Amino acid sequence: MSDAIDRAVGLNAEDALYGTRRLRPEFVDGAEQCRISVLAPNDDQGLAPDVRLALAQRMAQLNHDAALQQDYQAQLATLQPSDNLLALAAGASDLPEPLATIARHADLVTQQPMNATEQHIRLLEKAGLSNPQIVALSELIAFVNFQTRVAAGLRLLRSA
Repeated sequence: MSDAIDRAVGLNAEDALYGTRRLRPEFVDGAEQCRISVLAPNDDQGLAPDVRLALAQRMAQLNHDAALQQDYQAQLATLQPSDNLLALAAGASDLPEPLATIARHADLVTQQPMNATEQHIRLLEKAGLSNPQIVALSELIAFVNFQTRVAAGLRLLRSA
């Protein structure tokens, strides 16, 4: 069965790379389970699914992954997001708090992860995020950036 990474890369069961991924099914299954847990967890910790999808779309855009960006955009559209969340997803920086601080943090970790420090976590706290929300945000940022890198690597392998 195809997962989100297969779909982003355009893999199907006939592709050799699809089969190669299934040599380690725990990685395919684990990535899909992680995707579900960061985008639509049973307990969203106050970081709603529409916010998560808007951030995922934003990070996919920052990573120049058009397929994932479109996928996240389509998922977000089903939730009828607010104008602020549409702006967040599109990469806007002029956002109300706490979205502005969340966006800056996601952008920083996506584009310059080595520059992220404890001070940036403190800014999230000052914007009103709780520790569980910061952990959930961190998990989301980590996963989407992982997903875009795996998809990019698979695309390179597929084109070789």
